[in-house]
Amino acid sequence: MRGKREAAGGRRLRSSAARAGRGMAEARPPGSQGTALIYDEDMARVRLLWDDPECAIEKPERLTSTYARLCHRGLAQRCVRLPAREATEEELELVHSPEYVAVVKGTQTMGKEALRNLAQKYDAVYFHPSTFPCARMAVGATLQLVDAVLTGAVGNGMALVRPPGHHSQRDAANGFCVFNNVAIAAEHAKRRHGLQRILIVDWDIHHGQGTQGVFEDDPSVLYFSWHRYEHQSFWPRLRESDYDVVGQGPGRGFTINVPWNKVGMRNADYVSVFLHVLLPLAIEFDPELVLVSAGFDSGIGDPEGQMKATPECFAHLTLLLLPLARGRLCAVLEGGYNLQSLAECVCLTLQTLLGDPVPALSGDPTPCLSALESIQNVRAAHAPHWASLRHEDAGRVLTPSTWRGDAGPPLLGDQATGATDGLGLNCPPNPPSAAIGLAVPDSASGLNLPPALLQEKGVTLSEEEVAVRARLDSAFSQDQALAALGKLLALLDKIQTGQIRAGIATSPAVSEAMVLALHRGLSRGAQRLLCVTVGDLDIPEDLRDNGQILLLNIGGKEWPEAALTPMCIGLGGHQATEPGTFLLALTSLILPVAYSFQPDLVLVVLGPGCSLHSLHVELLTRLLQGPAGGRMLLLLPNSELPLVEALAWALVGRALPSTLGPFLSAPPKQALAMTRLCRQLRQDWPMLQVSVT
Repeated sequence: MRGKREAAGGRRLRSSAARAGRGMAEARPPGSQGTALIYDEDMARVRLLWDDPECAIEKPERLTSTYARLCHRGLAQRCVRLPAREATEEELELVHSPEYVAVVKGTQTMGKEALRNLAQKYDAVYFHPSTFPCARMAVGATLQLVDAVLTGAVGNGMALVRPPGHHSQRDAANGFCVFNNVAIAAEHAKRRHGLQRILIVDWDIHHGQGTQGVFEDDPSVLYFSWHRYEHQSFWPRLRESDYDVVGQGPGRGFTINVPWNKVGMRNADYVSVFLHVLLPLAIEFDPELVLVSAGFDSGIGDPEGQMKATPECFAHLTLLLLPLARGRLCAVLEGGYNLQSLAECVCLTLQTLLGDPVPALSGDPTPCLSALESIQNVRAAHAPHWASLRHEDAGRVLTPSTWRGDAGPPLLGDQATGATDGLGLNCPPNPPSAAIGLAVPDSASGLNLPPALLQEKGVTLSEEEVAVRARLDSAFSQDQALAALGKLLALLDKIQTGQIRAGIATSPAVSEAMVLALHRGLSRGAQRLLCVTVGDLDIPEDLRDNGQILLLNIGGKEWPEAALTPMCIGLGGHQATEPGTFLLALTSLILPVAYSFQPDLVLVVLGPGCSLHSLHVELLTRLLQGPAGGRMLLLLPNSELPLVEALAWALVGRALPSTLGPFLSAPPKQALAMTRLCRQLRQDWPMLQVSVT
């Protein structure tokens, strides 16, 4: 199936069709599709009726306190509210046996002792007289969300549900889970909506063995799970949770297990797994829908996970997933047992679905050795099944007897209780502005642009900037060019002072404008400025060597080897912008370097000779907002004015207008060069590492 989709596709940035303003307007209807939120307090009716410390953490307050926090932050009010409904028994039987459904249905009339005796037949489960209607509502709410997203009523959304679902199996409740909400939703999407490729991302800290079992031989569902494993010593202690279990029969390669063999995994570990394992395979799979089993027991302070990923990490994970499937993402609550951590993680996830800028990712960007061990093993196990992993030798598979890794510094807080005091769980008190600005000619007035876009009027150049301009190009003596430069610099000033978070500018002389923008950025206090250029653009030597600017060129002239340094990285030649090579570079080089560098500002410049597909320019724009917390300036030549429309929508969170399309592998020569470059740079940019060897 994958091989048949390896065909060239996409639109050229510089083609007349790609630059047709009318075509873009038709592809992007005005207005936002919106983000759905489904919550019903009836799902809080179920509670433990007897003493059981293991089950006591799955309590109604998980739902009610999280929803209260969403309301307090004004997030629930911004969402499209959809009613929850109870799933039909026929819908439950998409995954579960009629006999099991009947058993759960019978709990409605049971007394306390009968409920307790039934629960003892399963592992880590309790029942209540309201379990059946609540579990049906959890499934029904998930189906409501999927239907709304797939019919276009909303763009994405979140379902706050309980009981959770990913441990539930065909004939058994398990691990607090009664009916498998996400698995039923995937089957529903296939049967009712005719989908052929569904990605399930399970970031709960426990392995969703129930979901894996449903789809282990099904190539239409790509199931990804990371989970605390500790060499099979952590619940559910299953051999089939390890990295080398990849599916069965026609489903081989479509089950991805990332075992965490140490506690204390941090933001860098989570993001590295997404960049080096999940995203390459997901891009190749090209899903039509993304379902997230959103368990936040993988967040900091949770007593179950004992991990260190902070709430903003889940905003970044969501941001990385949103370009897939035209943004059709449904997040469904699973675990999460520290109430404060759970609520903040849900807030950050929902903010990202709403299109808000993500906070900068905190912490050391170096993945720990134990995480690298898992990445290396998973990539080696899946290389035979996926073209996107065949471009390099993944290294030998490591076993517990040869490597046990290292989880890094001790876990903050109290591991036994999941205490959160002093762990910084609150969302940033001053989140970045959601506004974006525009510095373009008046001819842009005919474009279909997001509402409330700020049109920049410009500033007067300083004497120093006028002198620099005079040395660079006589074209800046023209009034029109000077006005364009004034608007650009004003836009940059507002980004750096926090008045807006991002902007787009055009210029008749983009190379010279870029140089002045870099000077202005440094003079206004930028400490780490990432400049990504596409096409042929010359940068003076003083800017290449100043130590504060990281330059990354795609598709320009080949730079001499002596000019290449960790702060000056070039992917030269026309081939670098071809779909397969660019997507490989994006996940294996560009994003890992950007997250390692931790810039406080990103400048993306399209120059002469840019041949990157317009869809890929949008993808680059969306994903590079993550490393700098949304602070980004896009600089385009005036000839690319029609592209402003698509990029403006990308900056405000609108989904890509299409899926990423048929997968095309990078040519072997380009892939080998990329691998060598990443190996040369990984000592300087730690998130380039994909192995312990």
